[in-house]
Amino acid sequence: MSAYEKQEMDIFDITILGGGPVGLFGLFYAGLRGLRAKLIDSLAELGGQLITLYPEKYIYDAAGYPKVLAKDLVKSCVEQGLRFNPAVCLEEKVIDLTHHDDRLIQLRTDKGEHWTRAVVLAVGVGAFAPKKLELPAIDRLEGRGIYYFVKEKEGFAGKTVLIVGGGDSAVDWALMLKDIAKDVTLIHRRDKFRAHEQSVQELMASPVKVKCFYELKAVHGCDALEGATIFHNKTGEETYCKVDALILSLGFLADLGPVKKWGLTVENNAIKVNERMETNLPGVYAAGDVVTHPGKLKLITTGQGEAAIAVNFASTYINPDSKAFPGHSSMMNL
Repeated sequence: MSAYEKQEMDIFDITILGGGPVGLFGLFYAGLRGLRAKLIDSLAELGGQLITLYPEKYIYDAAGYPKVLAKDLVKSCVEQGLRFNPAVCLEEKVIDLTHHDDRLIQLRTDKGEHWTRAVVLAVGVGAFAPKKLELPAIDRLEGRGIYYFVKEKEGFAGKTVLIVGGGDSAVDWALMLKDIAKDVTLIHRRDKFRAHEQSVQELMASPVKVKCFYELKAVHGCDALEGATIFHNKTGEETYCKVDALILSLGFLADLGPVKKWGLTVENNAIKVNERMETNLPGVYAAGDVVTHPGKLKLITTGQGEAAIAVNFASTYINPDSKAFPGHSSMMNL
């Protein structure tokens, strides 16, 4: 590549892929280090899964917040992430990553190309889709009484709601809707929940009707959901429930998509990194739910810490004379 060609390109110091809380904190930290930064995300708005799947859900394990609505946490993360006026490209999917001479990295998207000296992958679990039940009328009634997540809790006001699932989302939505809906019932195929212990305790002490060892057998309705049949998986006893809304909280199927073809070391659908958040590719770092390393915990707070580590060591990769530790922010002139 000639010197003239390089002058024609708009080369950024660091490009972050992923606009969730982890990517946004990395974006902020890049600005803190004086790096010219860009963020690319395939979604239409910043916030990642928090804003796409459950904006009305309370988050209890974000540092500094006893509890905070996901949409409010995203608002703060966006404000912080955009503090140093980075470039942001939304609704743009990165397809390929290629290394060139002089340690430049080319990112090819469905809309064009981007050039950068370092990359931080903060893509969460990648592309995700809700797990579905193979039952008649499920697809037909989707959005007409059957839902996979709660975007606006006011839409369930005064309704009789049935929730299927035993994880954090199912329990959190049951607790969130108990004071809004007319009636909330949660069924779970086992008596052991995958949700946080404190949330389960709160659920059991709430007005929510909890039915363990129950599963969904059928849904009923023509133009909209009218009812559901559930059954006890030990006795086979069936019960018809008249419901206005059914929330299926069965988890999500995740896929890294094109990332898996970039030559990265991937284990169990996660990118392997070292203590510096370095991948096996030069200048490519990763943080958040997308990574695996000894002691990995998939939490927002740990992901944001990994983003800070990734950006700081990326800074030393870009400029070997810089230090990984930038000093405390309280000592900087912000």
